[in-house]
Amino acid sequence: MSSFIEITNLSKTYYRGENKIEALKEVNITIQQGDFIGIVGRSGSGKSTLMHLLGGLDTIQAGKIIVDKLDLSQLNRKELAQFRLRKIGMIFQAFNLIKSYSAIDNVALALAFGGHKKSVRKQIAQKLLNQIGLSERGEHLPGELSGGEAQRVAITRAIANKPLLLLADEPTGNLDSQTSDSILLLLKQLNEQQNMTIVMVTHDLEMAQSACNKIIRLKDGQVVEFIDILA
Repeated sequence: MSSFIEITNLSKTYYRGENKIEALKEVNITIQQGDFIGIVGRSGSGKSTLMHLLGGLDTIQAGKIIVDKLDLSQLNRKELAQFRLRKIGMIFQAFNLIKSYSAIDNVALALAFGGHKKSVRKQIAQKLLNQIGLSERGEHLPGELSGGEAQRVAITRAIANKPLLLLADEPTGNLDSQTSDSILLLLKQLNEQQNMTIVMVTHDLEMAQSACNKIIRLKDGQVVEFIDILA
C-alpha cells in the first residue's frame, strides 16, 4: 500500500540575527490515509514548523514532503496556495474566525473559496453546522459563542470543502478539560466515520494518546519516538 504522506530528510533552519536555529533536522515520517497522527513535543521541538511545512504555509529548504503524490518541495508560493485551498483543512488554537461574521457566514466564506455558488453556500453551511451540533447557533457572532462552540465552527469551516488532510494546531489549547474532550471526540468521529486523515500538534502526550492511533514525539527538531497505539 502506497503512503498518503511521505516526509523524507526534512530539515528547516531559521536565522534570528546571528543566531542559527535548526527547527527540523532530517525528519522522516510516513503517514497512511485514514491515520490520526499526534505530533507531540515541548515548545521549540519543531512541531509547529513541521505543521507549517506540511500545510504549505512555509517553503521547504531541504528534504521532501509528498502529499497524495504531490511533491511540495517543487511548488512555488502560488502553487502552495492552491494546494492549501484544494487539499488542506486547518484548525487553530485561537479559532481564527472572522469576528464580524456569523458562524454560518464564516463557513460560507470557506465554501466561496472552494468554488461553491453563492446561491447554495449558506444552505450547505447550515447543513454542516447542523451535523456538528450547532443548528441553533448559525446566526451568532464568534464573540457570542462559547470556546467549544467557536472551535466547532472552526472545524466545520476546515472540513467544509472536504479536504484530504486536516491539520489541527493545539486545537484544545484554549479550552477547559470537558470541552477539550468533546472536541477530541469530534475529531475522532471525523477520522473514523469519514476516514479523514488528521495530523494534530499538541504538547500534551496524554491527550494525544486518548485520541490518536499513532504518535510521533519530537525533541530539538528530531523524531525521538514513534508510538503505534493500535500495535
